[in-house]
Order: sequence, then C-alpha cells, then structure tokens
Amino acid sequence: MARPRKDSESELAEKPHSVTRRPKLYHVVLINDDYTTMEFVVRTLEEIFDKRPAEAYRIMMEVHINGRGVCGAYTFEVAETKVAAVHELARAEGFPLRAGIEEA
Repeated sequence: MARPRKDSESELAEKPHSVTRRPKLYHVVLINDDYTTMEFVVRTLEEIFDKRPAEAYRIMMEVHINGRGVCGAYTFEVAETKVAAVHELARAEGFPLRAGIEEA
C-alpha cells in the first residue's frame, strides 16, 4: 500500500524537454549593373563579407556573368546589416551596386 505524500516531501520534477533549433539562414545576393566596377565589387566582398581575394574575385565573376552572386548565408538580422553596409559603401563611392536578401 502506498503511503500518502506529505506536502513537505517532493517528487523529482522532470525538466521539460526543449528543442533547440538553428536559426533560419538567408543569402545575401549582389546584383549586377553596368556602372559598378569589378574592382569595387571585389573590395566590397573583401571588406564587408570578409572574403579572401580569390573568393571575392570568383563571386565578382559570378555576379558579372550570371547577373547575381551569393555572398554568404546569415541570420536575417546579420543579412540586413550586410545589405545596408553594401548600399552605404556603394552610395559613398558613387556606385549603384545593389544587394538583396533571399531565403537560403
């Protein structure tokens, strides 16, 4: 026979099992135009996206040939910040370079 539980006695409470999910990622994409120089695109990729020269050149050529190129995958807030930084740098240098965000 089970004895009645007193209020002062406590059972082990199980912690609720929580599932940790990775945040959704978004691609930052550079869009080709006829005025922004290739050198500026490479410099932008190196400075804002921390790409090494060879990788920056490869992405720049992808933008040049295909009309767009993926710079990286980031959380939404980081992607927004990177896009704003591209637009600010391009505006300061007098180029119409555009960047956008797409779901990865």
